[in-house]
Amino acid sequence: MTKAFNLADIQGNILRGYRRNLVRHLVLEITDRSAARRFLSASVDGNSADVPAITRDTTWRKKPPVCFNIGITFEGLRALGTPSEHLETFPTEFAQGMAKRAIKIGDFGDSAPEHWPAPFDKPERVHIIASIHADTEEPLDQVEAQVAKAFTVLGVRNGRNLPEGKVFFGYVDGISQPRFKHVIDPDQVGVDEPIDPLGTALLGYPTRQEGVLFRVPTPHELGFNGSFNAFRVLAQDVVGFETYLDQAATQLMAHPDVNQLADPDNLDRIGKGLDMHGALREVVAAQMCGRWRNGVPYELSPDAQFPDPPVSLTNFNYWHGSRCPAGSHLRRGNPRGGRIVQRIANYTRRLVRRGMSYGPDFDPQNPDDRERGLLGSFIGANIGAQFEAVMCDWINLGLHDPTITGANDPLLGANTPETSWFDMSLPDGKTIRLRGFPRLIKARGGAYTFLPSIAAIKYLSELTD
Repeated sequence: MTKAFNLADIQGNILRGYRRNLVRHLVLEITDRSAARRFLSASVDGNSADVPAITRDTTWRKKPPVCFNIGITFEGLRALGTPSEHLETFPTEFAQGMAKRAIKIGDFGDSAPEHWPAPFDKPERVHIIASIHADTEEPLDQVEAQVAKAFTVLGVRNGRNLPEGKVFFGYVDGISQPRFKHVIDPDQVGVDEPIDPLGTALLGYPTRQEGVLFRVPTPHELGFNGSFNAFRVLAQDVVGFETYLDQAATQLMAHPDVNQLADPDNLDRIGKGLDMHGALREVVAAQMCGRWRNGVPYELSPDAQFPDPPVSLTNFNYWHGSRCPAGSHLRRGNPRGGRIVQRIANYTRRLVRRGMSYGPDFDPQNPDDRERGLLGSFIGANIGAQFEAVMCDWINLGLHDPTITGANDPLLGANTPETSWFDMSLPDGKTIRLRGFPRLIKARGGAYTFLPSIAAIKYLSELTD
C-alpha cells in the first residue's frame, strides 16, 4: 500500500504543520447543494481566481503564504448528496458526531453541548469547517468572502500564535508530534521518537497494531487517503489556573519535604528572581503538565527549568522510577515507552495536534474573566480508537496506570474541586497529594470532521442527484 502513497493526494496540515501566525475557521452550512459542489470542483482544480485552492501537501516545499483546507461532518456528506450506502460505511462515532459523544470525551457539566454557543448549539447544521492559515488578516478576509458566496457562514473562530509559541497557561506548545514514514518534515530534524506508520493518520495504510487496518469508507476514491479530525474550541481558565498555583504553593510551603521540590539555595535554576513560593508555583505547573513552562521535559530535568547544559525537548522516554508524575498531562496523552497496563497500546493512540490560541491577551497583573483558549484539531485515522480512547481511558480515567486510576488529567480533565487530586513526585519516591483544583479547560464547541483526500473532494464535487 505504501507504494501507492501519493503525498499530492493529501490535504496539507495533516502530516506536516503550516506554522502560520493566524488561522480562521469558518463554520459552514450547505444550503445550495449545486453551489457547494461547484465550489469544491473549482477548489480542487485550483485554477479559479474566485475560489481558493485546496492546499495539498506537496505544494509547500516552500510553504504557501495562504493555506486553505476543509473538513466535512457526517451531515455535511449527507448534504452534498453522498449515497446512503456509502454513508453507512463511515465509523459510528463520526456518524453520531461530537455532541452525541459528549459523555465519552468528558464534555458534561459546564462543558456539555447544551452550553455551547452558536453555531455549535445546532450540530446538525454544521456541515463543513473550512480553515484558512496566513500571516496577515487581509487574505483571511478575502478567502472568507469567496467561501461565503457558496455556503452559509454560521460562525467564525479566529486563532493566533502567542509569543514564544506558548498557550495562555504559559506553556510552550506543539513540541512533540508524530513523524511519519515516507514524509520528510524539516520541523522534525533531530527527533528520535519512533516513526509512525501512515495508518496512524491516513485511511488505507497499516497501523502500529499488527494486522490492524482501520476500515476505509466506500467507494475507494472517497475514503482512501482521508483522515478524521476532532475540532475543539477549548476555553482555558487562566485566572483559575494561576490562582490554584498560588494555593498549592502556599500549601507546599508548610510541607516537611518542601526542600525536595525546590532547593532553596538554587532557585535561579527554576526561574530568575523567584522566591520559594514563586519557585513552588513553577514546580506545580511543571509536574501537572510534564514539562516546565519553557518546554523542558520534567523527565529530563526535574530540578531545573533552565538546565545547564540544555536538554532535548523531544528525545526522552519514561522509565521505572521516573520523576515525571504518571498523572501529568504529558504522560497521560502520550506515555511513550513507559510501563502502562495496556502495554500494547503505548504508541497506538498517537494524534496529530494542530492548534492556535484565541481570545485577548492576558495580563496577570490585571486578570479578567474574558474568554480565551485554544482552537485545537486532533487528527487521526480513527476517532474512536485514538481521540476518544485517549480522552476517556487516559485523560479522564487513568486506566493505563493503577496509581492514577480514578483521577483525571489535572489540566485537561473533567475535574471538580470536591473530587480532584494529583500526586506530585519527590526524589525519594514518595508523593505529595494535591487536591481541590477546578476544571481548568472546558469545551465551547466542536465537531468531528472527515478530512477528504484531493481525489475524494473531486468525487464529492461530481456527485449528482
